[in-house]
Amino acid sequence: MKVLLVGDIVGKPGRNAFVQIVGRLKEEGAVDFVIANGENAAAGRGPTPEIANALLSAGADVVTLGDHAWDSKEMVAGIDLEERIIRPANFPKSAPGKGWIRVDTPEGPIVILQLICRVFMQPGYDCPFQLADRMLKGELGGDKVIFLDLHGEASSERMAMGRFLDGRVSAVFGTHTHCQTSDETVFPNGTAYITDLGMTGPKDSILGREVEPVVKKFLSGVPQKFDVAKGDPTLEGAIVDVDMKSGKALGIERIRISI
Repeated sequence: MKVLLVGDIVGKPGRNAFVQIVGRLKEEGAVDFVIANGENAAAGRGPTPEIANALLSAGADVVTLGDHAWDSKEMVAGIDLEERIIRPANFPKSAPGKGWIRVDTPEGPIVILQLICRVFMQPGYDCPFQLADRMLKGELGGDKVIFLDLHGEASSERMAMGRFLDGRVSAVFGTHTHCQTSDETVFPNGTAYITDLGMTGPKDSILGREVEPVVKKFLSGVPQKFDVAKGDPTLEGAIVDVDMKSGKALGIERIRISI
C-alpha cells in the first residue's frame, strides 16, 4: 500500500493545493491512503472542525493536529465528533479528543498515532518516548502497520524517536517546522523515516507567512501581523510504500508538487 504523508497545511493556499493535488494523485492511483497534518489550515492557525472535515472530504483519510490544536474554540468541543481527526496522544489526559486511530482498509488495518515532542516546545506534555513504548507493548501490541506523526521542533529529538522505534512501527515522520528535510530513508529494521515533511502552502513566503512583516520583525523587534502569503501553492510530503502483512516499509519518496 502506498501512503501519502502531507506536511503542515497552511491557510487557504495550502488547502487549495491539497484539494487539487491529492485528488489527482488518488485518481491516478499513485496513492492509496492519505495522512494530512492540518495544524495550520485555518489562516495559519489551528483548524475549525469544519475545515478539518473539509480536508477529509477532499481526500484525507486521517487529519492530525499539533500544538495549535485548540486555537479554534470550536475544535475543543468538536474534535470528539469525528474520530479521524486526532491530536497528540501525550497531551494531558483531560484533553478532549484522542491521539491515535485504527482505520480498516481493504488491505488490512492501519494505525495512525500522533505524539508531540518536548524540546523547545511548550511544557506539560508526557514523555513521547515512554508513551510510545507503553502503547506498543499495550493497546497497539498486535498491530503491524503503524504510522507516527511526530510533531516537534528539534531534529535530534525526532531522529532519536525514529531510531528508537525502528522495526516497531512502519514510519516515523516529522511535522511542525514547515521546512522539508532531505533525509528520507528506511532504517535497517524496516521503519521509513523523514525528519520533517515540510509545508503544504505558499512557497513564496517565510514558513507560509508574508515575507515583509517577518523580516521587519527580525530587523526591528517590533511585533507584526503575520498574514498567510499567497504565492506558489505547493504540496510537500512523502509517499511510503508499506508491506501490509509485515508492517515493514519497502520505500519512501519525498515529494514537492506545485499547482
